[in-house]
Amino acid sequence: MKYNRILLKLSGEALMGNRQYGIDPARLSEYANDIKEITDKGIQVAIVIGGGNIFRGVAGASNGMDRVQGDHMGMLATVINGLALQSALENAGVPTRLQTAIHIEEVAEPFIRRKAMRHLEKGRVVIFGGGTGNPYFTTDSAAVLRAIEIEADVILKGTRVDGIYTADPEKDSKAIKFDHISFDDVLRKGLKVMDTTAFTLSQENELPIIVFDMNKKGNLLKVVSGENIGTKVNL
Repeated sequence: MKYNRILLKLSGEALMGNRQYGIDPARLSEYANDIKEITDKGIQVAIVIGGGNIFRGVAGASNGMDRVQGDHMGMLATVINGLALQSALENAGVPTRLQTAIHIEEVAEPFIRRKAMRHLEKGRVVIFGGGTGNPYFTTDSAAVLRAIEIEADVILKGTRVDGIYTADPEKDSKAIKFDHISFDDVLRKGLKVMDTTAFTLSQENELPIIVFDMNKKGNLLKVVSGENIGTKVNL
C-alpha cells in the first residue's frame, strides 16, 4: 500500500445518492464497504464529511439568516451525517469513533488529537464532525486541519468527478483532465479544488491532495494502492 494513514474528505451532497436532499442508505452502504476494503488492508482512515445535503450556512446567510447561526446549523448537519456514516460502517463490521469540534458528549467524543491518533493506531475509523468548530470555515478547511493534526499522508477528496479538469467536465465536453498538477499551477489557472483557505493550508504543510471519483466501486482501494486514479496535487 502506498499510504498508511489517509484523511478522506466527503461532501454532504455525496450522501444524497440520486435524491434531491437528505441521506441515501444505499450510497452510505456502498461507501462503508469501500472504506472497509481499505481498513482490512491495514490502512488507517479518518474522515471529514460536509453537511450540504442537510443545511448550508452560506445559503442560510444569503436568505437573511445570521451567518454565524447558519454556520452552527451547518456544523450540526455534519454531525448528523457523521452519525449516519458511523452506523453504516459499524453495520459493515468496521469499528468507528465519531469526534466533534463542538461538544455534544451524549452523541460523540470531543475532538482530542492524541485520542484520535490512538483510535487510528488501533484500527478504528475516526469521523470528525462539526467542521473546525468555528463559523466562516468550511469543511474543506476542517479536512486539511485535521489531516495535518493527525499526520495523515494524503487527503483524498472523494467527488462525483474523476479528477481536476481545465473546465467543468459536466458542462464542457472539451475539458482536459490533469493526472498531476502542482499547487502553484492550480492557483495560476484558477482551478477549483478546495476553498482558498484550505488549499493554502495544504500547500504550506506540503500535504498532497488527490481528487477522485468516489462513486466508482474499487476506486478508493486503487488510490491508496498508488494507482493513477484521479488527479494528484502536490509540490
